[in-house]
Amino acid sequence: MTYDVAIIGAGIVGAACAAALEEERLSTVVIDPNGIATGTTAAGMGHIVVMDDSESQFALTRYSQQLWDELAQEMPADAEYEHRGTIWVAADEDEMNEVRRKHAFYGERGVKTEILDEESLRSAEPNLREGLAGGLLVRSDSVVYQLTASRYLIEKAKRKGCITRFGDRVFSISENGVTLHDGTSISAGVVVNAAGVNAPQLSPGIVIDKRKGHLVITDRYPEFAHHQLVELGYLKSAHSREAGSVAFNLQPRATGQMLLGSSRQFGARDDAVDREMLRKMTTRAFEYMPKLQELSALRIWTGSRPSTPDNLPYIGQSPTQKNTYIAAGHEGLGITTALGTAALITSLIVGRKPAIPIDPYLPSRKITTH
Repeated sequence: MTYDVAIIGAGIVGAACAAALEEERLSTVVIDPNGIATGTTAAGMGHIVVMDDSESQFALTRYSQQLWDELAQEMPADAEYEHRGTIWVAADEDEMNEVRRKHAFYGERGVKTEILDEESLRSAEPNLREGLAGGLLVRSDSVVYQLTASRYLIEKAKRKGCITRFGDRVFSISENGVTLHDGTSISAGVVVNAAGVNAPQLSPGIVIDKRKGHLVITDRYPEFAHHQLVELGYLKSAHSREAGSVAFNLQPRATGQMLLGSSRQFGARDDAVDREMLRKMTTRAFEYMPKLQELSALRIWTGSRPSTPDNLPYIGQSPTQKNTYIAAGHEGLGITTALGTAALITSLIVGRKPAIPIDPYLPSRKITTH
């Protein structure tokens, strides 16, 4: 059988691409060696957040967040989609200056935020330590259980005719489609490479580094926290090119559990829990929320984020393969930007003008680091 599009990868990005392309009545096949959302997606926090590190990052995260809000109307209850809101926590007056900058930036672009002083921050989150300067509340940010959301998107695509091939691994991409490791050829007019950290193995010309991260989930403690809590130093950690960095990042789940991050490591050789990195991550969290030390952890795990040199994903035609589109390199924002990425990829494939400017994400762009 010949497909219009072969999609490599069944994480949240590949699943979103399948659903979007099937809406355009394009026949699709999704190929993944392990099944739905077993890689980076499984190791994410499910935080759907508007970011302001650059105009391009803001545009993609905001566009995608709006698509998530639309999709939420049809997703099942066990997708646990909630407008938890994000509080960016400021430790001191210097960080309050950053709060005011973010408040102005978001406000100018139509995102409502609220500046919290020390008292209102403690009122919103009583378990944060005393003495924090304040924070920025972004109510429109949300949380989703990404494993259920990924399955929903794949099932939605399958109802339109999408075929899934789980247990198969793509060996190479050709002008006629893809070849599997067992030598089987799958014909497709277009290929979407949504293979995450493995995308460069199939598409020369793009650079993606693996960044290992740790997550901890606790037992159920309803009302311990109410918002996604992120320290304002998070971006400094996220963009650090050092061997390892940590930042306080806490998410209350609909189950009453607390999901704790975050850490980042370049050059990690395996997915084993790094006890020293875990210690640094939890110590950082305890500095912001001392009572976390009283909670029982149920599980600790790791995953690898696909990082690009300029911290923006690759979305668009491969610079070396005319029939291939790249949808990879989202680092820690793959869940947030999955729907926006899928919409942009679909627009390019069907020849429609993208909803937001596509140039900043094209794989052929000239990358400058900062």
